[in-house]
Amino acid sequence: MDRRLTPFSGRVAHVSLAGQTAAPLTEGEPASIAPALADLLARPGGPIDRQLIHGEAVTVIDRRDGHTFVMAAKDGYCGWLAEGAVGPVLRATHRVQSPATHLYPEPRVQAPPRRSLYLNARLQVTGQTGAWAKTPHGFVPVRHLAPLTEPAEDPVAVAETLLHAPYLWGGNSVAGVDCSGLVQLAFHAAGRQMPGDSDLQQSIGREIPAGEEQRGDLIFWKGHVALITGPDRILHANGHTMDVAYEPLSATIARISASGGGPVTARKRP
Repeated sequence: MDRRLTPFSGRVAHVSLAGQTAAPLTEGEPASIAPALADLLARPGGPIDRQLIHGEAVTVIDRRDGHTFVMAAKDGYCGWLAEGAVGPVLRATHRVQSPATHLYPEPRVQAPPRRSLYLNARLQVTGQTGAWAKTPHGFVPVRHLAPLTEPAEDPVAVAETLLHAPYLWGGNSVAGVDCSGLVQLAFHAAGRQMPGDSDLQQSIGREIPAGEEQRGDLIFWKGHVALITGPDRILHANGHTMDVAYEPLSATIARISASGGGPVTARKRP
């Protein structure tokens, strides 16, 4: 089984694995992500697999060594978080639709912000004061939010708002993002399911012949994915420019091949 998608901490398993393991089973505890971003680790104190975003729903399966083993509701990705990264269940009503915003203690621009919030963060809006949305923890500019019932229309347009964001392995925000993180952020903002890593993303959708790519299609290399934005043009978070950048598709194919990264492995329409 794929470790990333298997809700088993090594000693406790989620009830969804009943009949597949002799480990003790648990239904887990519903929770949500408390900080702006939380690193999802392969093991306590280990490398980052992905990041989870404020307000995202998770199921807590185990706790050990100051860490919490969780399964993310959005894509089933499993891993370890620092213990303080999980909080109570959030009855979210809105999502952050801008690349980033801030949570303020009061509805005025001069107030020192309490924290940053990033694209797709989920919030419970309880009211409005002028141009400010009120939440149980402070105020956010209304124009930076959208109801959960109103997804973005174009995932590519969402991804384009992160242009020049720095590259970060496992990153899922404008503060730092990798290739699959950019794709997942963009599609989730548009209300469409998308796995967290490029190999998992390659497994979905319909294969497209070379030369028939359209805006919103995905193109894959081993360990890498990019969004098609137009004829012979892609947008991707990449280690070559170390940020989110546009590149000509033909030139990128040649560059990756020349550097030993191999050929295109798939063209998919999600």
